[in-house]
Amino acid sequence: MFNRESRPRVEILIGRSARVHGDVDFAGGLHIDGHVFGGVCAYGEGESTVSVSDSGIVEGGIVATHVVVNGVVRGNVQATGRVTLGSNARVVGNVQYGVIETAVGAEITGTLVQVRAAAGK
Repeated sequence: MFNRESRPRVEILIGRSARVHGDVDFAGGLHIDGHVFGGVCAYGEGESTVSVSDSGIVEGGIVATHVVVNGVVRGNVQATGRVTLGSNARVVGNVQYGVIETAVGAEITGTLVQVRAAAGK
């Protein structure tokens, strides 16, 4: 889904064997291979990216500029930029996006809502 030049920078990694109980607040790039029992939310003014791998599970919502899902998200996904859903993506919740890219096989149980940029931006 990303070529070598456009791959987001990962500053925080939640490994496959990790289990996080509680919300995760971050800035920059976050990659999830493990299980997060809580919401994932970017803070600050800069661009942010969350990627959930095939083995990753998030039991809460995700809020970031860009979101890439190949695993499971049980909660709402909010992204002002791009949402990319891989063929193994399973989202149980609503998805708000600026632009969406969905592979064949991705499943969404919820509504899709495109967010428009504010006037003057």
